[in-house]
Amino acid sequence: MRSPVASPRAFASLVNPRFRWYFLFATAAIMADSVEHVISYWVMFQKFHSPALGGFAVISHWAPHLLFAAWSGALADRMDVRRLIQLGMGLLLSVSVGWGVIFATDTVAVWKAVVLLIVHGSAGVFWLPAAQVLIHELVDHEQLPSAVRLNATSRYIGFLLGPALGAGLLLAFGSTWGIWINALIYLPMLIWVVRIPYRGPRHAPPRAVRGLRDILIGMRTVAARPVLLSMTLLAGAASFFIGNAYQAQMPGFATLLGQARADFLYSLLLAADAAGGLAAGVMLETRGLLPPKPRTAFVLAMAWATLLGAFALSSWYWVSVVVLFVAGFVELAFNAMAQTLVQLNAPGDMRGRVIGVFTMAALGMRFFSGISTGVVGAIVGIRLSLAVSAAALLLVCIMLAAWLRRR
Repeated sequence: MRSPVASPRAFASLVNPRFRWYFLFATAAIMADSVEHVISYWVMFQKFHSPALGGFAVISHWAPHLLFAAWSGALADRMDVRRLIQLGMGLLLSVSVGWGVIFATDTVAVWKAVVLLIVHGSAGVFWLPAAQVLIHELVDHEQLPSAVRLNATSRYIGFLLGPALGAGLLLAFGSTWGIWINALIYLPMLIWVVRIPYRGPRHAPPRAVRGLRDILIGMRTVAARPVLLSMTLLAGAASFFIGNAYQAQMPGFATLLGQARADFLYSLLLAADAAGGLAAGVMLETRGLLPPKPRTAFVLAMAWATLLGAFALSSWYWVSVVVLFVAGFVELAFNAMAQTLVQLNAPGDMRGRVIGVFTMAALGMRFFSGISTGVVGAIVGIRLSLAVSAAALLLVCIMLAAWLRRR
């Protein structure tokens, strides 16, 4: 199957006013998500100094995607996706309020953190697949490649601004008021999505979701198309071994690198990865570089694994910052490429189910990275666990690329 070529026009989707508003509010929501992580991870680390709890933060965030993302994709084929997005935003807002309550009353406990982390992870199951389906309602076919790239880039803008804003709120207002202020950032998306016109599912009749049967149909559709299958396997492998588990361990890495305080240098370490992703998004969108091809996506994923292995073994702060920046650049490139190929090759009548299966692989498999980097990191050290995970991903990518070439 030939992969469609992305539109060469820079920022083509931003010409569309509806997508501009979506891009702005989605970026704000992702930024608020990142702010919450900065504040809550820092408080948990100061309270418990537990890499295992940091690993559970990753596990609880992504386990709902592993279990329910394919089902959520089927919902997006049958239901009004605006309601799914609202539900996700409402859950995220309530979690930030909940963190503030236990910070204010000084009743932080492991079991409370566990509950809030699980609810937070469940929110993403509802809004992320639905938001990808909504993009097709907001832009036309020619603008779609640009919209998918910018949607991926919005995550990195949020990840870049989130640590800076989170550190600022933490220093200026403290953990309690900082995270309560953060809860307000979710409101624009929650309110705006009600007002946009929505034509509803155009290809599937409005009947009930058929549970496991819908999920299996989505999986068979992915398995029957080489582009969809290869990108889903690549996204799943990257998430299985590394995902974003190292970000939950960043307070530990910062301590190992001599930055044990919640100051500018700590937030810079958090922001370096996101800054690289943002730079990649802007460059790819303006220069028309790296047209989406499965082989290119595999090469970029191999480079990402190598860079994170180097970060894990680095003992120099500024070297680590540079390596994280380049790693973020490469990660955005291969993730946006994989998402673009899946969006453009998914059949219209099963788009939600295909996106659900891809989301299950790309996000749900991060459940296991929380074990390999967090839980195992508590035993052997976070540096060794991340280095071994990166080496394993590199080997698997080489094997998958060889299989794809034979196909």
